[in-house]
Amino acid sequence: MKSARQLSRTLLLVQLGAATLIAWAAMARFGMAGWQAALTGAASVVLVRLLINMNNFAMAARFASATPPGFHLGFMGRLRLLAEEFRASMLVTSWQLPRAGAATRIYPDSRHPPVLLIHGYGCNSGYWAHLTPLLDAARISHASVDLEPVAGDIDGYVPLVERAVHALQAATGARQIAIVAHSMGGLVARAWMRAHGTAAVARVITLGSPHHGTALARFGLGRNALQMRDDSAWLRALADGEDAATRALVSSLYTHHDNIVSPRESSRLEGARNLEFGGVGHVALGSNPRVLAAVMRELAALVS
Repeated sequence: MKSARQLSRTLLLVQLGAATLIAWAAMARFGMAGWQAALTGAASVVLVRLLINMNNFAMAARFASATPPGFHLGFMGRLRLLAEEFRASMLVTSWQLPRAGAATRIYPDSRHPPVLLIHGYGCNSGYWAHLTPLLDAARISHASVDLEPVAGDIDGYVPLVERAVHALQAATGARQIAIVAHSMGGLVARAWMRAHGTAAVARVITLGSPHHGTALARFGLGRNALQMRDDSAWLRALADGEDAATRALVSSLYTHHDNIVSPRESSRLEGARNLEFGGVGHVALGSNPRVLAAVMRELAALVS
């Protein structure tokens, strides 16, 4: 399927069908009332989604790097981590992605470099539903780009980013732009800089990007998943094509409790400004208040 919006809508229909079938079985076999059967069907789907989320944490733990002192979580901390990540995943996949499309918001009087938002694997511009209101409140011009096809080659997304950069420059008159990118989006941003240079870059801020790959990409589909594996020749070539000046333009924000990027230290990029977090999951990086506050501080530092 080409777009994340189509994919997410299809998956919602599949979940609705599963919930309806369970509800019908509950009424036919157990004689439940309609409202009880509907609740049972919906709860069953939610439970499966929760188990999938928990399994992601379990798989990530198999390949995880050691958690540094100061970032260890107790039982309640782990429970909060799971709850926040599950909530974020449900909101993103069931509400934000099915409704979203690439969008642009321009503030002619803004003093900030405009921001290009690049989402990660399997997502679209809906991922940024919690950051864009903060950008609006700060009157920072911004645009998003949808990376399609969903399972495409990462280098194949570079022309989409190049067109989006030029469009944002033309709309704002700015010479340089900032990029905020989640997960695979950070690799797309680096691939774009490799292809087109860094003259237009004020800053690249990556959130949970697998700069050195992730073991969980072995279970992903598509050319981009192959490129994100922890033994990827593509990632080694990407790193070999960067110099110290390029790395210095990057701020890598990552979490020591990532449930997709594992080992978690994979998000630490040598030569970049690395900012560590704990108690935050992979999807929740786009909505966690501490992480979003750090993103806004990084953007605020660009104002001359």
